[in-house]
Amino acid sequence: MVARAARALAAAGVEAPRAEAEQLAAYVLDVPRGRLALADAFSPAQRDRLAALVERRAAREPLQHLTGTAGFRHLELAVGPGVFVPRPETELLAGWGIEQARPLAAPLVVDLCSGSGAIALAVAQELPAARVVAVERSPAALDWLRRNAADRAAAGDTPIEVVAADVTDPDLLADLVGRVDVLLCNPPYVPRAVAVPPEVARHDPDEAVFGGADGLAVIRPVLARAAQLLRPGGALGVEHDDTHGATVPALLAADGRYERVEEHRDLAERARFATASRRADGRHADPAPAWQTGSS
Repeated sequence: MVARAARALAAAGVEAPRAEAEQLAAYVLDVPRGRLALADAFSPAQRDRLAALVERRAAREPLQHLTGTAGFRHLELAVGPGVFVPRPETELLAGWGIEQARPLAAPLVVDLCSGSGAIALAVAQELPAARVVAVERSPAALDWLRRNAADRAAAGDTPIEVVAADVTDPDLLADLVGRVDVLLCNPPYVPRAVAVPPEVARHDPDEAVFGGADGLAVIRPVLARAAQLLRPGGALGVEHDDTHGATVPALLAADGRYERVEEHRDLAERARFATASRRADGRHADPAPAWQTGSS
């Protein structure tokens, strides 16, 4: 069954057909993927169910929509139509933010464009003393965010605060101006003309994927507002398109309110996210002449 499923997925152009066939089989059998070889044989009903799921996946419906969950760091999050499926690459940004906040006794961490709540909930789980604020504007995504937040709170994680707002609002989180220790954001950043995989084009919300003609329509106001929300010395991390490895750091350097601007690459060596610190003196300096390349 698994081999047949893998062949069908490979023929449909799925990138990791064997791995996804195993995940679907484990889902149908209700066993961990690592114990699939030890599981009982498929019943006739389970064979039919797996075949139906493979057919849907071959039509490029996201795997996470079929199973109803997406893994992110140490979490399993509920996802489905109306919310962006969190990607493994974003775990790097979340991990960076967690390490920035870890030395603080009671850090205030803000997650903009929160979607399913992946970043915010990872921070809350791994840093129980943190106050975490998640901001999202999409009503559909907010439903998933609130569901995941409630599930994690019920599981014993520190509850997060969910705010329904547009991150491009110049008055965003007005009560937190100058107080935020770490601000993280995985915004819509794909340039409009870029072709995306069928899973993204047909199933991820358009507003969570595309960031205007150049992919920077949300990033620009986020960088500006973050400089107001962060305390002096506060840390900012923003995910971006892999074509923006020079552009976003240059925007941060040119702003004049940031220092220690760095670019970070993912495990495939693609430009993935940029980081910076709010100037320790809180001032607006002349644009910085350069920025550094870091790694994740």
